[in-house]
Amino acid sequence: MFSHIMLGANDIQASKKFYDAVLGTLGYKPGFIDEKGRCFYASKTGTFAITEPIDGEPACHGNGSTFGFIAASADDANAWHEAGLANGGTTCEEPPGEREATAGKLYLAYLRDPSGNKICACHRVR
Repeated sequence: MFSHIMLGANDIQASKKFYDAVLGTLGYKPGFIDEKGRCFYASKTGTFAITEPIDGEPACHGNGSTFGFIAASADDANAWHEAGLANGGTTCEEPPGEREATAGKLYLAYLRDPSGNKICACHRVR
């Protein structure tokens, strides 16, 4: 459904450190910085990127926005959460754990990245 997601970041290096750590726990390679100073993470199904806003204003989180990353297991979601906390993220929502959803049980772990963007690791419990 999506070709890419790009989030605003106020400090690309701090955000890269954070995303290298959290995405590394899910099996992704460290991001690469392009000639415009943006950081990209590529997969077979799409691209995730961080950038300073092009309008020159500070990056800020979208109120009500959450970007979710697939975790293969609850253990991977927990490792993702721990890596995020150790690399400049802050916890938000409830602690990592199972939640009932209309599509079945989910194991969710939420963080805010160094720029305040809300992200989630999601494992579909079978």
